[in-house]
Amino acid sequence: MRLTLLFCLFASPALADDFISFHSPSGNIQCAMFTGDYAGVRCDMSELTQSYAKPPADCEFDWGSSFAVDTTGKGYLACVSDAVANDDGMELGYGRSVTLGDFTCTSEKSGMTCRNAEGHGFSLSKAKQKVF
Repeated sequence: MRLTLLFCLFASPALADDFISFHSPSGNIQCAMFTGDYAGVRCDMSELTQSYAKPPADCEFDWGSSFAVDTTGKGYLACVSDAVANDDGMELGYGRSVTLGDFTCTSEKSGMTCRNAEGHGFSLSKAKQKVF
């Protein structure tokens, strides 16, 4: 259920209290971060060697290249039918971080890491993806 609510918000970002769209300098990792009733971070990857071979439970859509974390709990492999890519999103340079509400994402040459206030989240690179 959380995924359905999460991705409805992406279709209407104006419903969020705050919303930031950003991407890695290579453009391979595209992310959206938002606060409000359905606060979270989601990042999608264009090119990757998938680290996960099994889809999320009950997933009827695309999986394997989208990752998310909510305000509480661990990061997870997302089941999606949309994309967070935004041509107007800001470039998050290597060595830089962006914070919104309880979330922080950091861009490094080695990939993107996003965390909630509990320290849970995900790390993404073309070679490997990890949720924690």
